[in-house]
Amino acid sequence: MSNKLAIVSLGNTLRRDDGIGITVLRSLLKFYKQEGIDYLDFGSASFDLINRMRNYDIVLLIDGIKAGLPAGEVKIFELAEIEYNSNASFASTHEFDLKNIFELVKNLGLKTKIYVAGIQVEDTSYGEGLSEVLKKKKKDIIKEINAFINEVLSINSV
Repeated sequence: MSNKLAIVSLGNTLRRDDGIGITVLRSLLKFYKQEGIDYLDFGSASFDLINRMRNYDIVLLIDGIKAGLPAGEVKIFELAEIEYNSNASFASTHEFDLKNIFELVKNLGLKTKIYVAGIQVEDTSYGEGLSEVLKKKKKDIIKEINAFINEVLSINSV
């Protein structure tokens, strides 16, 4: 593996809150960018994402989820945990969802440790811009995810 850590955003900025992953990634790049981390925007994802993930020891996927949580709440978990929650408990908000990614990673035997920072969405209707709830919580969401990144870095000495 050539690089140790990648931060990957998933989402669609034309579906309101579904763009939260991309919004968070852009803010991390602007305010918290760190050496030794690759920041990748995969939009609504593709099979190339799986291929690219094999180049990393650790990947953090940032995505909007529908998990029945309060809007703007962040749930960070290992992708492997999704196996127990794949009946839409942590449903992604676009076609190539977290369950699909989990199944591909499992079937391909990827050794990459994959975390998901799932952010509860409120509005995924067509349109640009985040809902008012996510706009208000955006800074806290970014800080929480950045703190997790720093924790992963300190544990793994990337």
